[in-house]
Amino acid sequence: MHTDLHELLKSLRVWDPAVTELTPFDPATAPDAPLPLFARWFADAVAAGQTEPHTMSLATADADGWPDVRIVMLHGADSDGWSFATHADSRKGRHLIARPYAALAFYWPALGRQVRVRGPVAVAPSPEGQADLHARSIGALAAALTGRQSATLGSVDELARASTAAWERAQREPDAPVPSWTLYHLSPEEVEFFQGDAQRRHVRLTYRRAESGWGTHLLWP
Repeated sequence: MHTDLHELLKSLRVWDPAVTELTPFDPATAPDAPLPLFARWFADAVAAGQTEPHTMSLATADADGWPDVRIVMLHGADSDGWSFATHADSRKGRHLIARPYAALAFYWPALGRQVRVRGPVAVAPSPEGQADLHARSIGALAAALTGRQSATLGSVDELARASTAAWERAQREPDAPVPSWTLYHLSPEEVEFFQGDAQRRHVRLTYRRAESGWGTHLLWP
C-alpha cells in the first residue's frame, strides 16, 4: 500500500502547462499595500477558471499551542481585514478565544499562485455577523441552525434529524437568528504573495505592517 502511494505521488505533475498558466510577476510593479494586490490576484484566479478560489486554509492553535488547520470560505477582504465566520463554540471558535491569532493560505494552482496572511483576529459586532449570515444561502442558514459544530455526533441519523429540522426552520424563517454564529476579521500583520515559475525561480513578495504603512521585501524560494 505504501509503495502504491509512493508510485502514485511520483506520477503526479505540478503546474501542468495544459491546465496552469504561470504568469510572470514583477514585484517592482506591486502596490504599496497588500489588499489591492490580493483583490487583483483574486480576480485573476476567477478569470482563470480556478475552482472555488474563495476557499482558504485557516490555521489556529489551542490554549496549549497545538495547531489545527481546516478549509473555510472567505467572506470578505477590506479595511476590516480578511473575514471568515463560524460558531463561537466550535473548535476554531474556542481556539480564537484562547489565542486570538490565525493564519490563512490561498492556493490557486491554475496560476501557480499562493497568498498567505497572518495576524490578530477580532470578533465583529453581532449584528454584522448575523447580517453576513442572512446574506448567504438558505443552505448556509440551515447549516448554522443545525449547530453543535465539532461536538461529538452520536449517529448519522441524529444529524439527519437535526438537519431536516434546521432546513425547515430556515425556509420558514429566513431571518432566524443564530446567536453562536460569529464573523471574524483577521487584521494582517504579514501578507506573502507567491508566484510560481517553471524554472523554480519563484517570486515571493512579503508585506509587513510598519508604523507608517507597509514595508516589503523578497524571500528566497
